[in-house]
Amino acid sequence: MTRQPLDRWALSRALTELANAGPAQLARRPLPELPLRQAWRVGVTGAPGSGKSTLAGRLALERLCKGRLGVLAIDPSSPRSGGAILGDRVRMDELQGSEQLYIRSLGSRGTHDGLADNLPEMLDLMDQFEFDEVILETVGVGQAEYAVRNQVNTLILVLLPDSGDMVQAMKAGIMELADIYVVNKADLPGAKRALTDLRRSAVIAKRAAHEWKPPILLTSSAQADSIRELSRAIDEHQAWQTHNLQTQAQRLNRARYRLKRLAELRLSEAMAHRDESFFEAPLAEQLIQLFDAARASTVSDSFPPNLKDAS
Repeated sequence: MTRQPLDRWALSRALTELANAGPAQLARRPLPELPLRQAWRVGVTGAPGSGKSTLAGRLALERLCKGRLGVLAIDPSSPRSGGAILGDRVRMDELQGSEQLYIRSLGSRGTHDGLADNLPEMLDLMDQFEFDEVILETVGVGQAEYAVRNQVNTLILVLLPDSGDMVQAMKAGIMELADIYVVNKADLPGAKRALTDLRRSAVIAKRAAHEWKPPILLTSSAQADSIRELSRAIDEHQAWQTHNLQTQAQRLNRARYRLKRLAELRLSEAMAHRDESFFEAPLAEQLIQLFDAARASTVSDSFPPNLKDAS
């Protein structure tokens, strides 16, 4: 089947509508048709200042040969004004010019987990527009901000040289969940030492025999070979997941996150506007309905039809 050319205007407009949609609008959205293919989702996360945006840009250029590629870069929103600088897009200007590439910056808005409001719906939209791969760059995470894990297939954790204290702080959280570890800005002093420290880390080494063994790489935006090595590591992880991943468990985790965010947004909206009608039905009963629907999701993690009117 011949793939339709990418309608950038339609995609941009649809993403904007989703970004601005409230919980009631999301619940009333018609269910999308199941796509023939689902984009492989690559998450790029790490502490602010670790060079995630530049690395994601170089990686996108390297992986354009894989087909239609989208980049969703999340920037922090101001807690006062709600606005976001969206500087990640500026740092990726050199990527413009390819018909196969689409870049979008998103504000984190009401989330506090490194992602953006309504992100699961936006990722589904990328599938509907037949993307082969989506690179998702998070705001910048710490110990407990690991919601990105269930939204992507391959998770890259980006660290800086001499970030030993940060590694210690993240051991109980994101450090346990990454599929590929990257010490970025490898031309800086301390990069090789950081690589050695990571390889000695018990939290990385403690993996069962059947589990994926995350590679630990040195990268630099100025070293093309290091970007190619990272791209090969993604391909290897994709091949491993194809044969070992329990896709149903991943769908369920994604559905749970989406339903949890919907419930949180609906509650916040009701409290902000003193919407007493929201509380006519017990909240616990509504949450039970949401999670029962997530548990019953077997084909897609889209909202079941019986939830479309549950606002």
